[in-house]
Amino acid sequence: MSARYSETTVRVRYAETDQMGVVYYGNYFTWFEVGRVELCRQLGFEYKKMETEDDSFIVVAEASCRYKRPARFDDLLTIRTHVLETQRRTIRFRYEILNSSREIIATGETLHVICDHTGRPKSLPDKYRKYFPTADAGHTGTHDGHKKA
Repeated sequence: MSARYSETTVRVRYAETDQMGVVYYGNYFTWFEVGRVELCRQLGFEYKKMETEDDSFIVVAEASCRYKRPARFDDLLTIRTHVLETQRRTIRFRYEILNSSREIIATGETLHVICDHTGRPKSLPDKYRKYFPTADAGHTGTHDGHKKA
């Protein structure tokens, strides 16, 4: 696994919380997307151009999130995004959401299948392979000392 990852911040909006003032669980998946798009940008390409210029979409096939602590209105959160592995037609990302004290409040993973505009699976174009690590036989599901959620 490459040591490369991205960090981006979001501030919790009031609309993202439930009646108890806690962030609604589904918003974490939106933040994972924010982290994923920012990771691509920081690696050196725009995901939007991957779609329009190369007819390559990264379609979510699996998604998981483990909630450790609540986030609340106006909290400033950091989304840390890593690429765990890349295979010919798939990319797996890992996410950590940290609060302003740098405590991990949620972790997650998404698995994406590379597809064309019709939804048919295809190989990741060669020009993007340099941005993503390849799968290794010893993948344990851990990264940077954190256990897989």
